Amino acid sequence: MRARDIESLISVGRPSIAPDGSFAVFATSRPDLDANRAVGQVWRVGLPDGEPRRLTRGTADSGPVLSPDGTRVAFLRADAARHAQVFVMPADGGEPVQATDAETGVLAFSWSPDGADLAFTARVAERGRYGTVEGLDASDEAPRRITGIRWHANGLGYIADRPAQLFRIAAPDPSSEPFYDAAPRVLAEGEKVAETPRVAASAIRLTDGPASWSGTTWTADGREILVVPDVIENDSADLRDRLVAVAADGSGSRELLGAERSLSIDDVAVAADGLVWLIASDVGESHVDFVAPGTALWALGDDGEPRRLTDPETIDLGEPGSRITVIGDDALVQDRTRGRVRLLRVTRDATVTEVLGGDVDVSGHAASAQTVVVAVGTADSFSELAVVSDGEARAVTSFGSALRDAGLAEPRELEITARDGYPVHGWVATPAGEGPFPVLLQIHGGPYASYGVRVFDETQVLVDAGYAVVYCNPRGSAGYGRAHGRAIRQAMGTVDYTDIQDFFDGVLAADSRLDGSRTGVMGGSYGGYMTAWTIAHDHRFAGAIVERGMLDPATFDGTSDIGSFFGHEYVGTDPAAIARQSPMAVVGRVTTPTFVIHSELDFRCPLEQATRYYSALKRQGTEAEMLVFPGEDHELTRAGRPRHRVERFEAILDWWDRHLPVAE
Repeated sequence: MRARDIESLISVGRPSIAPDGSFAVFATSRPDLDANRAVGQVWRVGLPDGEPRRLTRGTADSGPVLSPDGTRVAFLRADAARHAQVFVMPADGGEPVQATDAETGVLAFSWSPDGADLAFTARVAERGRYGTVEGLDASDEAPRRITGIRWHANGLGYIADRPAQLFRIAAPDPSSEPFYDAAPRVLAEGEKVAETPRVAASAIRLTDGPASWSGTTWTADGREILVVPDVIENDSADLRDRLVAVAADGSGSRELLGAERSLSIDDVAVAADGLVWLIASDVGESHVDFVAPGTALWALGDDGEPRRLTDPETIDLGEPGSRITVIGDDALVQDRTRGRVRLLRVTRDATVTEVLGGDVDVSGHAASAQTVVVAVGTADSFSELAVVSDGEARAVTSFGSALRDAGLAEPRELEITARDGYPVHGWVATPAGEGPFPVLLQIHGGPYASYGVRVFDETQVLVDAGYAVVYCNPRGSAGYGRAHGRAIRQAMGTVDYTDIQDFFDGVLAADSRLDGSRTGVMGGSYGGYMTAWTIAHDHRFAGAIVERGMLDPATFDGTSDIGSFFGHEYVGTDPAAIARQSPMAVVGRVTTPTFVIHSELDFRCPLEQATRYYSALKRQGTEAEMLVFPGEDHELTRAGRPRHRVERFEAILDWWDRHLPVAE
């Protein structure tokens, strides 16, 4: 796989299935170098073995959801101002009708149970900001008064002056008469030309105030919409959530779950009989206990008492984007384990069965009439839509064919025993041939994340260039139980560092094709932190790439969008303890040539982390270069502009070609 082959990384979004299980709709997304953005459309496929066909031809149509009766599909499409709006079309195809006209775009939406209405959330900007006053430039806006401990978010920017609110709007009829622009005519004195409407109905705003509301889950009777408010804290971080039921007619709201339950909510679903399902984690008495969180499935009874149905010590439902699918009286959920994400079915009496397992990464699912479909990644396809039957997934799409044609290396799975006897799980991917190959140690972000079995462009491009790539999930990673994930809480750079080093040494010793005298190390985010930590303690590497890293925990609080709690929990608040875990505190030991990569708009690991680290390297005479991407944030490698992603790969390969050439 070459850098430009990222265009073949076609992702299948969460599917939506017809009530009788006869067909499903889904959206695809892929990087496009000519458009220099992610592009995608809505597709339909008959089940169980139909041929997929494209329903829409928009640039970046996404998030399709079928109406409860399966006759219409609503989805998100950008309007002329490039703001996402809900559009509705017949489920078998046809011209979409715009349903919403949100000033700053729609964030999320859902159908009412009777299919008559749509609930949606959209940010409401403070007047005078974000283009709400024509001709008023951002630099001429009034200053922002900040009183809370959070004020910005990665990928968004300022948050307090544009909270997300909940709305309801009547769903349009796709067969209705279109709107027509009026032809020019002579106007009577004082008469004004009426603007041609873009949508058939006006939205009713159901929430107000400074809180941002997320979620649009309707109750079974359609009278209320379940949402989660996010209130910016004034003094100290608080990750507890409340679940609120807002009357669909605008008559008021009531609290279903209070903050005193200490739950942080990730997803909400409602069964046909009204039972409320939650994916949530207990953040404890501190209200910020999020390191390797105990994310589980909960059922919320009529008495408001949540009942936990899965054991977070053995089942991890915290995969980003994990959702609940209601299937009869049960729920489908995603469990991440040992680099895989499997699909589980959970009953109300806490019985758990595996619906789909093996070497798969389930990223989305839907079910109806006992038919289950999944969006799933594997070692040779980034994403496909598949029908699940008897524990097996049968793909009904073939989006991975272009990627396979580009050429993929098959990683080899290993488990190495660390110096203290702990098993460390990971992989090595090698080019074809007998070597010897130069070796790159790759370290993942998170830290509570993991490498897995899904095809990974970062590894494949490096292998194609002639490098063997070693990567693992050390203590601190997700998918191996909470104790594994919490092992580095206020102890970063300890067993995570030795796990990575011991796995690397074990792989080198086990494969004579790997040249242990020619090695490099690289990683992003937490991987950037660990790369910087590694080269301060191990000087064997010919070069290093430190990307978008948390490099100075002492300044993370006050600069990062998660700084009010992330560093406190991972490295503590004692200055001496912070220094013991800080790459910046040991930067003076670094002699390895280092390439620092960062993005201008990264608010997760802010740019100052990179520039200060780079400046320290230059000041002490360590060979260093820095690459800064304009207009990108922390998600550059996953969701950045496609040309920037290719330019990043080219810069990385150039660095390794100069410092760790494939041919000596």
